[in-house]
Amino acid sequence: MEYKQVILVDDHTLFRNGLKLLINNTSHFRVAAEASNGKEFLELLDRIVPNVVLLDISMPEMDGIEAASIALARYPALPIITLSMYGEEDYYFKMVSLGVKGFVLKNSDIQEVCTALDTVVEGGTYFSQELLFNLVSNLRTNSDNALTSNSLLSEREMEILLLICKGYSNQEIGEELFISKRTVDKHRANILFKTNCKNTANLVVFAIKNHLVEI
Repeated sequence: MEYKQVILVDDHTLFRNGLKLLINNTSHFRVAAEASNGKEFLELLDRIVPNVVLLDISMPEMDGIEAASIALARYPALPIITLSMYGEEDYYFKMVSLGVKGFVLKNSDIQEVCTALDTVVEGGTYFSQELLFNLVSNLRTNSDNALTSNSLLSEREMEILLLICKGYSNQEIGEELFISKRTVDKHRANILFKTNCKNTANLVVFAIKNHLVEI
């Protein structure tokens, strides 16, 4: 069996060793290389281009933001998943803007890490549900919200956007709003078009930028 190669980048050796052990015990992923900072990671890319990268944000010498920027300039299609902690939410917009494909909290279990790896390797984006909940825990719904007045989004689209940011699936949104999943699918497509967003990660960032969430 051909394993999917992972580069693991984190400055905490104990955490890195533990995550490596867990990943290497999965059925189709293997840690091909490790780095303790952004500079080491970029040097690795001169020798190996993996299927996916797990990249810490806060590291010495070169942090994850700068490393991701340089790596994605070299390899725009390189799938990168950010390893993050609570309190680092102010970096998420920067990372998504660079082209990072996923975010996983460091306290996630190996099942969620594998789900993120699978999703991103297949071309999708992945946000930890716990992270999404944390990001939208302080939703603004007051009348002076930037998107409730001079916005291209309808009131119904606003409702659906907020539920998307909370991590609801289209089926769950339909149940919450008492409408069919097909109707939600159409609204979601309209929201993506109107906001010029490609995926859920971009929609979350859109909500943050337009003050739907406070971080």
